[in-house]
Amino acid sequence: MNCKIISILSLMFATIALSNCKKLVEVDGPVTSVSSKNVYNNDATAVGAITSLYVNLSNGSPVNPQELSGLSGIGGLSGDEFDYYSGAGNSTLSVYYQNNLNSQFIGNDFWGNTYQRLYTVNAALEGLESSIGLSPAIKQQLMGEAHFMRAFYYFYLVNLYGDVPLVLSTDYTVNAVIKRSAKADVYSQIVTDLKEAQNLLSESYLSGDGKTSYPLGSEERVRPNKWAAIALLARVYLFTEQWTNAEIQASMILANTSLFQLESLDKVFLKNNSEAIWQLQPTKLRFNTQEGEIFVIPQGGPASYNPVYLSRELLKDFETGDQRKNNWISSVNANSTIYYYPYKYKIKSSSLTDVPVTEYSTVMRLAELYLIRAESRAQLGNLADAISDVDRIRSRAGLPLVKDTNPNINQENLITLILKEKRIEFFTEWGHRWLDLKRTGKVDEVMSKVTPKKSNGGAWKSYQQYYPIYYYELQSNPNLTQTPGF
Repeated sequence: MNCKIISILSLMFATIALSNCKKLVEVDGPVTSVSSKNVYNNDATAVGAITSLYVNLSNGSPVNPQELSGLSGIGGLSGDEFDYYSGAGNSTLSVYYQNNLNSQFIGNDFWGNTYQRLYTVNAALEGLESSIGLSPAIKQQLMGEAHFMRAFYYFYLVNLYGDVPLVLSTDYTVNAVIKRSAKADVYSQIVTDLKEAQNLLSESYLSGDGKTSYPLGSEERVRPNKWAAIALLARVYLFTEQWTNAEIQASMILANTSLFQLESLDKVFLKNNSEAIWQLQPTKLRFNTQEGEIFVIPQGGPASYNPVYLSRELLKDFETGDQRKNNWISSVNANSTIYYYPYKYKIKSSSLTDVPVTEYSTVMRLAELYLIRAESRAQLGNLADAISDVDRIRSRAGLPLVKDTNPNINQENLITLILKEKRIEFFTEWGHRWLDLKRTGKVDEVMSKVTPKKSNGGAWKSYQQYYPIYYYELQSNPNLTQTPGF
């Protein structure tokens, strides 16, 4: 967990390069490191420091286990959403796909890079707290964003690695010898941070200066606001089986129909659509999203740059007539083999002409809140309202409604149906399926069948549901223990 000090100069150049969209960063970033407390004595540089976190997520490849945005591909490979094209020659992807990780192999991984981002967040919280040079509104908003991002990072760490060190300061003497904390303690801190974020964050979407609200209907949904904190807290309550709290948080967003609405299938991944709760702006010319760049397979078929395609395990789970399969999946015939790929994001970059920016990578969207509330209501025995929620998603997909086809469905079968609906709705998005298999206790049942079918896959072992820590981290911290089983 050595904290590499990240320069913001790259952020400045990246944001200058943005075209065809309102810039997330319309102010100069700090020229010093984001760990310097001097950064947080000026509105512009303080905003730039926090914005660097979103730029890093946007720049992360969906098949690179570095930034958490890589979970869209890595989670799909670890689970049962993607197959790996062996001709790509990527040994990192192949071991994630084969569920064959070990601490000697991995170098750049979610662990090390996420703790670097947490150092930035903790430095921001310390710098903001002690700052006397910021305008009150900027200070409040950035404190809220920092608390949100700390919760966001820890949510994924605890689901990828189990017990993890709970680092809440920049004190090297403490952090260098810190031990893993129990998952329950990590979740408790996540809840604390999200509640604080809700109290601090604006209800409106703010512009790149961190203080100006967009008029309703023209907002750029790229800075986390109060609604993003509510959405993440609803998810956290779901994962910790606090069903009533999960329902309450989800309902708060679903009631805000002036800001959030389900979109038609062809609009769900467009920039600033009304289903989006939080999106990432592209930071490169002639570029829309990393997902479109990597997941859309060219006519020649999979290759080193496009090394994954959808698995049969996923494709067979679509119901007949599901319009998501027609809208969100495409295929290419290469060398007499048909490869199916995610087509949620449809635009690849071009080196020849500027590509209009019409798609933003979506981190959180409204459909998840319907399914969170549906599952929570079902767990609480409120089957009628749970059916109503899941039917909102099925209706959009062009599927028969549960209330019409199976109104007397029992609780167990309804929960199973809701989880399958989430599998289909959120395939290849941010590792949803991989995390859900683990939280529901289904991972051994599913992966014991899937892993042996993978190319060069072996027997599934339960401990493989969590990732190992790179051995260098263990050498650097004598109190840090390896993930059990590795």
